[in-house]
Amino acid sequence: MKKFLLNFIFIILFSTSESFALDYKIGSKVSGLFEATKKLKIELPPGKWEVVERHAWEFYGLRAFSYGLARVEKGKVVESIGLTELHTAGVYEGHLNVEIIKIFFKNKYDGCYERPEYFYLNFYRKGSTFNCFLVRHGVPEKEIYDPDDPELRNSNSQIKKWIREKSIELPKIMLGSSHLYFSRLVYGKIYGVSYSIDPSILNGPEISFFTEESSEYHKYNIKNYPEHKRIMQKWLSISKNRHKVFEKDVKAKERHLLNLNN
Repeated sequence: MKKFLLNFIFIILFSTSESFALDYKIGSKVSGLFEATKKLKIELPPGKWEVVERHAWEFYGLRAFSYGLARVEKGKVVESIGLTELHTAGVYEGHLNVEIIKIFFKNKYDGCYERPEYFYLNFYRKGSTFNCFLVRHGVPEKEIYDPDDPELRNSNSQIKKWIREKSIELPKIMLGSSHLYFSRLVYGKIYGVSYSIDPSILNGPEISFFTEESSEYHKYNIKNYPEHKRIMQKWLSISKNRHKVFEKDVKAKERHLLNLNN
């Protein structure tokens, strides 16, 4: 979903946008509280994290910030986080609202609607306001080097460079969660946070199938693999708690909150 957000940013802002400095540089080592912007900040999971990607753009009043972080153990990525904040207030709001809904709810490659690779989806939407939470599995190498969306085929250059220069290994399968919120009643910004984790960090069982469709973690297959299902349920529980914190951090309106107790 992070790539999904960046696709929106780059398509709208084009190559004529001007970049400006961010507080964290690529290669920065971070831990504890990570403040991407004044409004978008998260408490990082334990361990040493590295900033591996960052973008900042401004174009005719639209402003976008994004960071990608990774935690590496013995040369292998075991966790990653993406954060994005897009400022839309006061910029052709009516037209932009229509495009935002198209991108997040009608995109053929990804979005806040039921898809086979999504294990869990819960969202609120009214007008242009939405609050979206989903849990899924994915294949990192494919998402980075050969994404389904052709608009993203030439993206991820910073991540690719980091992997190449540091000889980083990627997990065959990762579990992920995405957390999105947008409301004109709350700053008029799109907030997005995504998490990914190597299932082995959760003491997951051995994986034998390494494509998105064949994976033991695919929701159509997982009933045949009770230990994998147990790990996915554990990840879902962790992710639900994170979404509740996310809603609080971005000051989501009470009527926009998701019911995550069921």
